[in-house]
Amino acid sequence: MSAVVGAFAALVAVAVLGYVVGLLGVLRSQDELVLSRLAFFVATPALLFTTVARADLRTIFSVVLVTNLVSLFVVQVLFLLVAVVIWRRTRSEATIGVLASSYVNAGNLGVPVAAYVLGDGALVAPIVLFQVLVMAPIAFAVLDGDRQGSGRRVSLRTIVTRPLRNPLTVASLLGLLVSLVGLPLPDLLMRPIDLVAAAAVPVALIAYGLSLSAGTKNSITLRRDVVLAVALKTLVQPLAAYTIARWALDLHGTALLAPTLLAALPTAQNVYVYAVHYRASRTLARSAVLLSTLLSIPTMILIAGLLA
Repeated sequence: MSAVVGAFAALVAVAVLGYVVGLLGVLRSQDELVLSRLAFFVATPALLFTTVARADLRTIFSVVLVTNLVSLFVVQVLFLLVAVVIWRRTRSEATIGVLASSYVNAGNLGVPVAAYVLGDGALVAPIVLFQVLVMAPIAFAVLDGDRQGSGRRVSLRTIVTRPLRNPLTVASLLGLLVSLVGLPLPDLLMRPIDLVAAAAVPVALIAYGLSLSAGTKNSITLRRDVVLAVALKTLVQPLAAYTIARWALDLHGTALLAPTLLAALPTAQNVYVYAVHYRASRTLARSAVLLSTLLSIPTMILIAGLLA
């Protein structure tokens, strides 16, 4: 077994631990929220800051960003063509569907995959920044302006500043600033940050496994919108990323594995949060998150096995 597949096996083992402790009742289903918030607001920002601050920016903002943008554009256009042109979905429904088919779980699952499988947690930083600084504000603008949506009118200032209230964005931007300026950070400051950052991967994976133990039977529907979004997310997006990386950029080895693997990440839980907030396509968002999450692990293991 290659080192990459072995690293993936370690991630799966920790996620399975979360699943088992959930089944045994050691942790309750509601504890998943606590662990997720700990990972999202504390540990993962610390990990992103430390990895980006020490990273070679030329490396993290090259292949991964290009392939992510192209593969994301492909699946979004395909979803819109089918959902809007053929199925005549509303703007709100189409927007949530677009997010469900392309907005990856870069924070909770992307960071562990990048750090432990690819050996560089900073690789996920450009995806986090693009989704939070570009994708999410555009989606909010469309949803806020749709009278068939929530009915809420949000100011331009709120839309523009919303990304700056996301801890992953703030941590990534601070790390970028430190790296660009070349600011040396004292060990007295970095040691506690590194200590907190070390908790990001295991906490996120245990929360991930715990969420699966709660049961998904009553939370999933196989309506055509869901099937389309999940197929685009789990199959088309990584295939598009691989095609661009292999045939357009002529990449091989880890350079080819990284964008393909990160494109195969499941739909982010944030999409369901957005759907609830705007009262639009909640069933679609919930089902896409759960199904893509269940399918992502075997898909990513297969990708790692083939490309490692």
